[in-house]
Amino acid sequence: MNTRVVALYFVASPLQYLAARQIAQRHEAGARQVLVWYKKGLASIVQAGDWDDCVYMPWPRWDPLPGPMGRHRRLRTNIRTVAELIGPCDVLHIHSAVFDTEAINYFLRALPRRCGARAMAARILPDGVISIRRYPLSLSKRGIQYTRKLRRLLAPELDYWCFSGDRIGSDAPFCDRIYVLPGLPHEYPPAKTVTLAPLVAARELQDGGHSSRRALVIGQPMVGAGLMAAADRDAVSAEIRQWLQAQGFDEVHYKGHPKDPNQELCAADYQVLQLTEPVELWMSRQSYQAVVGTRSTALLFAAQLYGADTAVCAFGWDRTRFKSRAEARDMARAFTQAGVRLMHPPALD
Repeated sequence: MNTRVVALYFVASPLQYLAARQIAQRHEAGARQVLVWYKKGLASIVQAGDWDDCVYMPWPRWDPLPGPMGRHRRLRTNIRTVAELIGPCDVLHIHSAVFDTEAINYFLRALPRRCGARAMAARILPDGVISIRRYPLSLSKRGIQYTRKLRRLLAPELDYWCFSGDRIGSDAPFCDRIYVLPGLPHEYPPAKTVTLAPLVAARELQDGGHSSRRALVIGQPMVGAGLMAAADRDAVSAEIRQWLQAQGFDEVHYKGHPKDPNQELCAADYQVLQLTEPVELWMSRQSYQAVVGTRSTALLFAAQLYGADTAVCAFGWDRTRFKSRAEARDMARAFTQAGVRLMHPPALD
């Protein structure tokens, strides 16, 4: 291991974690690998043995330190903590899904100074459906960036790196690489993009010792979220169940959504999973011959995770309420190109 080169990863979701793990193994091999997660729920995912060092980082806005200027002091504490974890280095590669946030951006200038790095590059992690399109910074958003530089008056290390273009930082001068998922469309500069391999190898998946054909239904609050009328939801739920029966699945698991206490898409003969971990992590270890649902981003994850032998299908899009035709068109394009089969595409004409 070359301890003079450090690869640092800020992650907030199971998909980002699995992407970071592959990047560490295949694209940053030989570097010192440091993982920082900033969503408490990821603690159950993190395998400490896969990293040279790892730590949970509280998000300054939501978890400030007690007392006056708690958010400001949390920012400084986070920088000190991560810098000590990294140690002295010559080259630093900072990975994150987005860089237009003060909780991450300040690291771009603060860490090289504290760790003695002569070179630093920022690299963007894939973030599922969010990564399919660009999000240009408006003039007001750019103005907010410059107000964040005022923290330098109190703490010189808090020197926000302002930039223009895409808010995740894909156009910024500090970004030299953007990792994307196979098959998922994007609008990033081709010269910067690197396509990852499938996030989990088939040999890592488990079938639970069962010989039966297994399917997973991803639940979602369709009526509760105003995405469908109750009658349409019932019709879609029945259609999913009929399709699974016609395909010969004799074991069907159901994973409800945390915001769906009524388990809107569940049928009486499904086995309800009571998980203490995100469904993405569960899927990363389990083998299914089909994963179905409506418009959950977990379907996108499943399409990237499993091979061609697993059918990933989205039902009920012709009955779903979208905010606009543009949203329906963009989502349909993203799901289709990612490998999700739309059983009844939305009407776009």
